[in-house]
Amino acid sequence: MSTSFSRKIYSEVEEVGWEHLVRMGEDLTFLSFRVMDTKGRVHILEITLDKTYPRCPPSVSVDAPYNFSLEWSSHSKLRDVVRQFQKHVDKLQGFWSTLDDIDRSFWVIDPKHSHYAMSYRQIKLGNDCSVILSINANDPLSLPECRFLGSDNTVNFLRDIWKRNCTRWAKDKSFPENLARVFDTQLPQPPHVQKNEEQVECGICYAQYLPIGTSMMNLVPRVEGQLIIHVKMETVIEHSTVFVLVIGSAPLRQQGSHSMFYLGTALTVQTPLQSKSAPRRTHI
Repeated sequence: MSTSFSRKIYSEVEEVGWEHLVRMGEDLTFLSFRVMDTKGRVHILEITLDKTYPRCPPSVSVDAPYNFSLEWSSHSKLRDVVRQFQKHVDKLQGFWSTLDDIDRSFWVIDPKHSHYAMSYRQIKLGNDCSVILSINANDPLSLPECRFLGSDNTVNFLRDIWKRNCTRWAKDKSFPENLARVFDTQLPQPPHVQKNEEQVECGICYAQYLPIGTSMMNLVPRVEGQLIIHVKMETVIEHSTVFVLVIGSAPLRQQGSHSMFYLGTALTVQTPLQSKSAPRRTHI
């Protein structure tokens, strides 16, 4: 490689900014640069130069759903390529934000490791069924193309729901909100979100830390498995606290959403509250 070519490339990299350079080939015919979008996402641009550069335009490869059309002249430089790529990235902000919204809201089973060129998501629906959604990169909030996977009966059932309710899709709504409107139900959340919501502390273990002097204070019932314990502070008698425990059962999430209490109540009296002592845990 000629000395003049090397000086030219180093000079043009300097114009772009060395902080944006990710990689440079030994013969200087391959370079990759990073640009950051408004959401802090980092995007990589790969540039391959011909020996006749700059008379011949470089070839570019981008981590995006489609490439941009490079505008080039004999006076163009590497900074012009990077600027055009930055405009391309800015144009796709809504697309990537929509995918991020999907990843945060639903149980995505494919791709497990996504990159910015992917324009689909496979979402778990439950009962061994899923849906593959193809998002339009230029109109990400429009009704996506979909393909259902699962047993024949379930797939036919889901297709009927989609065809019947797809008219509910509104481009002024978020993608997760629209999916909930079409399926007319809340779809499974990511596993880590479900795990956090299902971690329940035993109300009896921490009952002694409840404030004295409050009557008829209801604690929100929590469901774990098929058992519900509803703790309700009834009254305060001198230095002791009286509780009513309502114990019952509820169906699992996949079986329904209505809880049925049936075992009745039990009355217990707590000893005086101790603000510093640790609670003795009793697991049910």
